Amino acid sequence: MLRVGALVQLSSDILKETLARPTVFKDESPLSLEYIPSRLPHREEQMRFLSQLFRFSLESPFSISQRVQITGDVGTGKTILTQRFGTDLVRAAKSRRINLHYVHVNCREAKGSLFMIIKRVLTHFEPEFPKRGFAPEELLHTLMDVLDDKNIHLILALDELEHLIRIEGATPLYNLTRIQEERIGKPIRLSLICILREPEYLQKLDKSTIDTLQRNIVKLDKYNSRQLIDILKDRVNLAFKENTVADDALQLVADIGGQSGDARYSIELLWRAGKYADAESAKRVNADHVRKAAGSVYPMLRGEYIAALSPHEKYMLLALARVLEETQEAYATIGAVEREYRAVCEEYNDQPRGHTQIWKYTRSLGAIGMIAASKSGEGVRGKTTLLGLQSIPASTMREQLETALTSAKKKRFPRF
Repeated sequence: MLRVGALVQLSSDILKETLARPTVFKDESPLSLEYIPSRLPHREEQMRFLSQLFRFSLESPFSISQRVQITGDVGTGKTILTQRFGTDLVRAAKSRRINLHYVHVNCREAKGSLFMIIKRVLTHFEPEFPKRGFAPEELLHTLMDVLDDKNIHLILALDELEHLIRIEGATPLYNLTRIQEERIGKPIRLSLICILREPEYLQKLDKSTIDTLQRNIVKLDKYNSRQLIDILKDRVNLAFKENTVADDALQLVADIGGQSGDARYSIELLWRAGKYADAESAKRVNADHVRKAAGSVYPMLRGEYIAALSPHEKYMLLALARVLEETQEAYATIGAVEREYRAVCEEYNDQPRGHTQIWKYTRSLGAIGMIAASKSGEGVRGKTTLLGLQSIPASTMREQLETALTSAKKKRFPRF
């Protein structure tokens, strides 16, 4: 058995060897999820529309409160479009000496809490702002006072809005869209950009709030293979050394990514293919590196997909994965999955939902492409629904969900 000192030396030697190898990359940061490119291919029309909607903020600031809804599937560029627009608008306002700020808050990261959202916005302006002692509505009024004191118009982008609606219902958005009505005669201080993947969540709001948010909708369609090529070429020029990515490899990345229309997945696939090329000390990324990368990462198992699911949707997926892994069949009956779902709920100390709600989970997971559902045919007695997984091994799905649920369970029931 190797001693600790020997293990440290071995790790150090491997690191030195890795750093000594040639690499196809010149800068990996343009392939990260946090990177905001200077241009967004095939989103120019949406950028122009947003510019028209917020034109007032440069021509007659503090006169209008704008509300915009941006929708689209994962990987269609909702977040990056909004961040690029917000950055450009703030720069244009600054050149005109207009005090405009853009703040982007992810509602999932803020745990679906209006209190957490407003607190994050306030600390943008007041880093030493007290973290406790306020109700959400009090914080919102305090924010408006801060904006008044500093003479600011704030564009607040609420990303993954579903989580706020799911946790706290309609009240937070009602308060955010109505706050200005309580300030008659005062300058307009707050505009909203609401980013969400599932617009049906808005149906949980009151009619007046829905009407307000649905006046200006920016719908982002999935990218096709040709569009993904344009996006990937930009990232190749920024991230890779010259002539280190073969044309057929780039086309293969676009073709694979085009199946889901997910630019994020395609960019991650390109990055991972580059890593496989480096591991082999290859001078170029070729199609085989892309195939290896595609075999090691599944778009539906990316962190944001799993995190966006409710606990019981995760239980349902885990139940399906376990049944399919045990039976080695392509599909399982909804009855078998429902029985396993109840066992999973017991395992994770949660109360199982009724059959009607389970059916809703099934439809929801099917709508986002996580599972495939079909009616039974020959070989199955009676008529029932069959459930399967979309291009993801059952064992891989099970392992990923067990990890996510175990981590969540530890947070709920910490050991002291």
